[in-house]
Amino acid sequence: MPQAPTLMTGLKYRLAERLFHASWLSGSQQKHRLTMRLFNHCANAGHTGALSLYGHMLFQRGNSAQEKAKGARFVIKAAQAGDVHAQYQAARIYEYGCAQYQSDPAKAVTWYARAAECRHALAAQRLARAYREGSLGLAVCPHKAEQWEAHARTGGEADLH
Repeated sequence: MPQAPTLMTGLKYRLAERLFHASWLSGSQQKHRLTMRLFNHCANAGHTGALSLYGHMLFQRGNSAQEKAKGARFVIKAAQAGDVHAQYQAARIYEYGCAQYQSDPAKAVTWYARAAECRHALAAQRLARAYREGSLGLAVCPHKAEQWEAHARTGGEADLH
């Protein structure tokens, strides 16, 4: 069970993030390995940002089914901890399913709504499309589709009630 992130974990995460985005030494295998080790350590320690970012990387680009499954677990944990980007990714995981998480439209809608309510425009747009098309187990409702579209356009300032 992961421990609460410490100050040292936070510092390691910031270093990993800077290494990840740094243009110098691009293509360096040593830089890549160090960055991934730092992200892994931080995610295993329960750092929400690392769970989200590293989990997304593993899920999307992992070399094995085990890495992809670990990435999905990390993303779900980050979503549960309130990370808006992870909430959107969790919704996609539940919409499309993967080896570890079966497709579950109701959970996908829940995660899209949580992310959209936190001003994630793509999540709001996906909900609008779902209401327009009647997908994700939702009934066609042009009114709700328009509300979510307005929510996406206004950055969450539109009234959803």
